[in-house]
Amino acid sequence: MKKWSTSPLRIMTAVAALTICANVAAQTVDTRIGKVELTEGVPADAASVQKLFDESDFQRASQAYVWALPIVGFAQWQSDARSVFGAKDTDMVVYQSVQDKLGILTANATTPYIVGLPDLSKTGPLVIDYPAGNSAGGIGDFWQRPLSDMGETGPDQGKGAKYLVVGPGQAEPKASGYRVIRSPTVNIFVAFRALDADPAKASALIQKFHMYPYANRASPAPTNFLRPDGRKWSQVPPRGLAFWERLDDIIQREPVMERDRVMMGMLQPLGIEKGKPFAPDNRQRKILEDGAQVGELFAQANAFDSRSPGAQYRRDAQWRYVIAFDPSQERKYYTDVDGRADYFYQAVTTSKGMTTKIPGVGQAYLGAYRDKNDQVLDGSKKYVLHVPANPPAKLFWSLTVYDTDQRVLIDNGRGIADKSSRQDLVRNEDGTVDIYVGPDAPAGKEKNWIPSVPGKAWFAMFRLYGPLQPYFDGAFALPDFEASK
Repeated sequence: MKKWSTSPLRIMTAVAALTICANVAAQTVDTRIGKVELTEGVPADAASVQKLFDESDFQRASQAYVWALPIVGFAQWQSDARSVFGAKDTDMVVYQSVQDKLGILTANATTPYIVGLPDLSKTGPLVIDYPAGNSAGGIGDFWQRPLSDMGETGPDQGKGAKYLVVGPGQAEPKASGYRVIRSPTVNIFVAFRALDADPAKASALIQKFHMYPYANRASPAPTNFLRPDGRKWSQVPPRGLAFWERLDDIIQREPVMERDRVMMGMLQPLGIEKGKPFAPDNRQRKILEDGAQVGELFAQANAFDSRSPGAQYRRDAQWRYVIAFDPSQERKYYTDVDGRADYFYQAVTTSKGMTTKIPGVGQAYLGAYRDKNDQVLDGSKKYVLHVPANPPAKLFWSLTVYDTDQRVLIDNGRGIADKSSRQDLVRNEDGTVDIYVGPDAPAGKEKNWIPSVPGKAWFAMFRLYGPLQPYFDGAFALPDFEASK
């Protein structure tokens, strides 16, 4: 038998070979999700594999939350309108008071909202007989993309018209006298605001609105107008597993668009798949809840501390554009996921009139989320906003305060969430107006006070109705909120 050499060189060579083999066979990789054990360069065991699957599914869930915000927002509104108010497909709900609007993401507190959320699979092609008058309206699909304005910024230019909305797979009726709108989604959003300062004229315009199935055109039933009447409701996307339940429900009722097929594949391992019941196991449930939590945290950062270039209105103040994306939600080479999430986390619906570039037409929106010193606006502190004389608005301007957590009108128990040029405000001798936000009213300036809620952060939107050229030029120098005594 041949004897093996035990020379130091051979021993060292053998040890080195064993070490190399051991390093190849078993290895630990440090990653941002922790240590991952490998064998032969691949995940070492079932535990390592499961760790990677769990992390992948969590990342998908957190990004799916951001992707789904527009459609969940409308689906939640439709659900509560039906379950709380009993709204049917051709009914409209009138939201007039601050109390009525407490469920709407960043509603204005000045003009009434009249909203319907029809399901075209139930109504068939739908007629919207829109009245002439001073109003701003629109039709949107359930991804919150505008299909057509109505009213002053619409093709009827405030003169009224009959719009005919046709859903996916529905034949377009051969009829004249209608402006035909094709919707890529089965469910749609129909809404308008009566802008007349005279309540009687605004109410008369509302009552002239008529919506009914085209099939019933020979003898259409009158439109039913409902009111919240103090009932609590919410359009705000829910948190936790309820977010995914709402998403699954609307996915089952809508066609899958080509642009969303990849995301639908991302959702499948999470238990959300068109044509199949949503029944997450304990693992999926935990991942979905965690994903919604982190997804919302990103949405908050994205909405309140935007990293989008050009979001700032002027360099000398905190105010930024509330709508910083194209309402189509598309860029040249991609869908603007972050841009639309920025807006739809804090607000609801868009229209051409809300992104107007024509002086004197539509509306303009500026948002403030921090004070002059770059601090979060605190409900326990007092602030003042010095509004310059003659803001560039053909119709009127308003300042509205919102609860940062829910992104709805601040619920201070007083029904006061805004101040506008339509109100009887105390004005300074030079025409400027000081608006105060804080837990206590400033002596002698009670008319200019919006009560805040201690312990709750808030943010504000400044609206210009019929914005004029100085706004578009960036010449409107609106100062920041400052601490007040």
